Amino acid sequence: MSIVSYALKGNLKRFDDNLKKISKESGIGIWSLRFKFLNSFRMLGCGYSDFLNYELYKKTKSEILEYVSIKDQDKFYGIVSPSKYKNEFSYKPNFLKGFKKYIDRDFFVDEGLDELEKFLDKHEKFMVKPYDGLGGHKVDAMFARDVEDTQEFYEKLKNERLFLEEYVVQHEKINEICPSCVNTIRIMTFGYNGKSEIMFAGMRFGNGEASVDNFHQGGMAVLVDVETGKLVGSAFNKNLDYFDKHPKSGVKFDGFQIPNWDKIKKMVLEAALVSEHIHAVGWDVAVTEDGATFIEGNRRAGYDLPQVLSKRGRKDIMRHCLDVINENEGTNYKI
Repeated sequence: MSIVSYALKGNLKRFDDNLKKISKESGIGIWSLRFKFLNSFRMLGCGYSDFLNYELYKKTKSEILEYVSIKDQDKFYGIVSPSKYKNEFSYKPNFLKGFKKYIDRDFFVDEGLDELEKFLDKHEKFMVKPYDGLGGHKVDAMFARDVEDTQEFYEKLKNERLFLEEYVVQHEKINEICPSCVNTIRIMTFGYNGKSEIMFAGMRFGNGEASVDNFHQGGMAVLVDVETGKLVGSAFNKNLDYFDKHPKSGVKFDGFQIPNWDKIKKMVLEAALVSEHIHAVGWDVAVTEDGATFIEGNRRAGYDLPQVLSKRGRKDIMRHCLDVINENEGTNYKI
């Protein structure tokens, strides 16, 4: 896409207003910021939000080139997570069945009106989710008492391709931070030739009002030390608002110990080897009283969260994975 096409497609005025705000706060000339964006677009194909969220206006050329672009993601995932196997993960009911060993909750997927009635009788609170989708869109919590007409609700689920999941009860320590939603850890793994490793971990929290924790739905995120399972530094949201403490509960993020971390690591490292075709996965993990459970697995995990939280480009993750494949297969994949 050319810069002219992108400018016409995007919200240029709002972006330029943000640049003016940055110019005023930082002392960087407005035209310097504009030219920096043009260069970043040329090098990465980055959009307005990437330029702002990654603070590329503060980066050198070599630093900018370390950021993963959409083009890089397409190439990388074409190698490590081929699209012909996407339904193992993208089609959520398949994921729930394929990774049932690590998922200890009930779900309903178009199994008839009688089964729906049984599900509603059994579960007072549950989640409504689309069969496929990203960023927490069309995901919401619901109570059985709010279903006034079961037949009508059943038709809605079928027509809109929605399924139901038993509501996850998270660990009390996590609940103390944000009880309005299930707060999850995004853990990126690479599994290949019988060996698996964790490449990145960050924890997401709801803002205290929404029923999901997604970064793109008003949530916030904080870096996780992979070795210890402790939160590192401040959390921040998509708008780069920083939070030393959760805005609703007041619980401090830095140094907070995620419960059951050793169990969580063991679970994701084992699950990373389940699929023989999908080698790189972004797992969304909920911490429970006894251990942990998967919310979902993403075969094309986005790099916005790792790069924002790491405050640097993360092409190093991709290079490492491709180096392992090259060494084993004699290939010469590069990013």
